[in-house]
Amino acid sequence: MSAGGVSGGVNRVWQLAARPAGFPSPEDFRLVEEGVPAPGPGQVVVRNEVMSVDPAMRGRMNDVPSYVAPFQVDQPLEGGAVGTVVASESPDVPVGTSVLHGLGWREYAVLAAGHTRAVDTTIAPASAYLGVLGMPGLTAYAGLLDVAHMRPDENVFVSGAAGAVGSLAGQIARLRGARTVIGSAGSPEKVRYLVDELGFDGAFNYKEGSIRTQLKQLTPDGVDVYFDNVGGEQLEAALFRMNLHGRVAVCGAISQYNSPDPYGIRNLSLLISKRVSLHGFLVMDHWNRRQAFVEEMSGWLREGKVKVSETFVDGIGHAVDAFLGMLRGENVGKMIVRLADPVEQV
Repeated sequence: MSAGGVSGGVNRVWQLAARPAGFPSPEDFRLVEEGVPAPGPGQVVVRNEVMSVDPAMRGRMNDVPSYVAPFQVDQPLEGGAVGTVVASESPDVPVGTSVLHGLGWREYAVLAAGHTRAVDTTIAPASAYLGVLGMPGLTAYAGLLDVAHMRPDENVFVSGAAGAVGSLAGQIARLRGARTVIGSAGSPEKVRYLVDELGFDGAFNYKEGSIRTQLKQLTPDGVDVYFDNVGGEQLEAALFRMNLHGRVAVCGAISQYNSPDPYGIRNLSLLISKRVSLHGFLVMDHWNRRQAFVEEMSGWLREGKVKVSETFVDGIGHAVDAFLGMLRGENVGKMIVRLADPVEQV
């Protein structure tokens, strides 16, 4: 199958230049140019159009054992991406197919056809498969419903609520019948967005005033479910507000990822007295829920019941800027890097 003139072209790829100490700096990354090889048997070449930057990528920059292998210095970074197949040696994934795969941080990806999943960009934009219909959406859905077992008429608190996962977790809670949905965010604008645009019952700026006091004011009836994206001080404050037999779904701890001195939770004894369940989870353990999630989320989207928020940064050269900006909380909703316009099919 023809490579369409792609083979031998220039591919710009981001590598990890050094392991960050604390908050990453641009010097920890390197943009290199290499050739675009022709696909081997069973492989495809994908021209990436959008790529994801996610908090979990920060953990992979540390050389420590985890649930996924760490990035290697002087080697390409990886992450979710959607693009168009421009060369193929697989009858199952022909040229022109839009696919989701895991080799972002580069303009062209060469990989086994079996490591891609075809997506329909005529019914939803490519970026949706990195956000509301992708990993963040499934994380919010499974974390809230399967890990925290949220029931109708319960009080829900979501930290990092203006981010990719949090913004969806709060909306899913509302649609599934929560009594109240409270969120935290890092600016007055995001607080207004949560209440005025996403339908949260209340929200607070964790950078202004006591987190514990603000949360107490907004949860007079306590918290039954806490969806934790932040960890640290917000987790500690939430434990004070948990009701008897409350559940905490620990999705992330972004407040701690770049800290050389992680925050020590001082009230874990409340887990005993309140019989609270604290449950960490990974979305990869819930792939069996993807079909149910996509069906329900697609319905909500068609009916206009879920608002999708995305923050775009343009150009492969600005991918690191997008990643660092996401860690600083500069995004509303999913942070997406646009690498190229969709490939036109003749």
